[in-house]
Amino acid sequence: MVKAEQSAVDLLDLSVGGVTAEELYRCVHCGLCLNQCPTYLELGLETESPRGRLALMKAVAEGRFGYTDRLVEHMDLCLLCRACEAACPSGVPFGSLMTETRARIEVQTSRPFMERTARNFAFKHLFPHQGRLGLAFRMLSLYQASGLQWLVRKSRVLKLLPKRLSHMESMLPKLAFRPYPRGKAKSVPAQGVEKKKVAVFSGCIMPLAFGPVNRATVNVLSKNGCRVDIPGGQNCCGALNVHSGERDSAREMARKNIDAFAEADTVVVNAAGCGAMLKEYEELLAEDPRYSVKAKTFVAKVKDVHEFLAELPLVPPKSGFNRRVTYQDSCHLVHAQRIREAPRKVLTSIPGVELCEMPNSDKCCGAAGVYNIVNPELSSQLLDSKMRDVTSADADVVTTANPGCMLQLDLGLRKQGQTTRSYHVVELLDEAYRQEEKSG
Repeated sequence: MVKAEQSAVDLLDLSVGGVTAEELYRCVHCGLCLNQCPTYLELGLETESPRGRLALMKAVAEGRFGYTDRLVEHMDLCLLCRACEAACPSGVPFGSLMTETRARIEVQTSRPFMERTARNFAFKHLFPHQGRLGLAFRMLSLYQASGLQWLVRKSRVLKLLPKRLSHMESMLPKLAFRPYPRGKAKSVPAQGVEKKKVAVFSGCIMPLAFGPVNRATVNVLSKNGCRVDIPGGQNCCGALNVHSGERDSAREMARKNIDAFAEADTVVVNAAGCGAMLKEYEELLAEDPRYSVKAKTFVAKVKDVHEFLAELPLVPPKSGFNRRVTYQDSCHLVHAQRIREAPRKVLTSIPGVELCEMPNSDKCCGAAGVYNIVNPELSSQLLDSKMRDVTSADADVVTTANPGCMLQLDLGLRKQGQTTRSYHVVELLDEAYRQEEKSG
């Protein structure tokens, strides 16, 4: 338990540089965040709202409360979607306060042995190491290609496994044995006159599970006059680690990425969660004497792919397809990066596309990094709500801008008995460009 004699200012003089005790006490309890918070809307409990969680943070800071199991549960149930930040009139940096709280929880509490072991393996021995992660995904691709997955699902043996494991298996996308890009550095010339030189952040999961999205991103950028470099030496952005309170390992990942992109003019990212994390490296490394300035320089280079294309401006395709398309706002694009119109601008640039806005498009789908693994029941409730909104949009195609959202939406589509999948926005744009080349 936190000692009462310690002041809130001491406790909240955060090492992440940018969040202070004053910002915790900036909340005026207006309640505008309540109707934006998915966990509050689903559970109806004040403790599962941003306002309630801030009150608990204050209670700990003032020594009135400790990091009890119940308090940890309230903090773990937060999706970190940051919808509350966008709604807050006082500008409370809830995301930074929550990630710091989770970091303190990992230092001051001890989780159950199995959970602790799983976290240690994932955050310290898997995500930071691309080779190990690649091996794990190759094994999963063999599991699918060999027919073993079909046999396992047909035999219903998954019902005998712990719910989290069976849920993880149900979310597996169709995996290719060879990732894109592969481990080495890659460069693709611009089509036509070279207008810009960009470097693409390929991430850790994207090359392995969403290679077609990375390939489409490179094709689209090249089509728009960009020479595209994919530097070697890059690794996971660290978002999953930061959101789970594992800051030290995330800092090491950030340093490697900053070094990998040291020569880049612009860093383009096609995963909303990764983009939000990369743009926060300055905060993450604020106390690092060697990297604080480098981090600031790096952050200034980072652009979400939709943001970048909209600013170029984008060369519209000459061919398209008649489709009714709906778009799910990824939380870390719309709330963390405050990018709402750019993906829609990209979609409506495609001839024949009719954009059908879904209700509550910016409400979290329940993916939220590893949330759908560690909190599968509440994640499933949020997904059911999201799929009702998807159905209301009455569209042929569902699009989004983040791999976690794609996995979650695909799970929802399969639950509805549909054979289609969700698409990243750049996949549709790339398809339109390819049709243009065929017709030309």
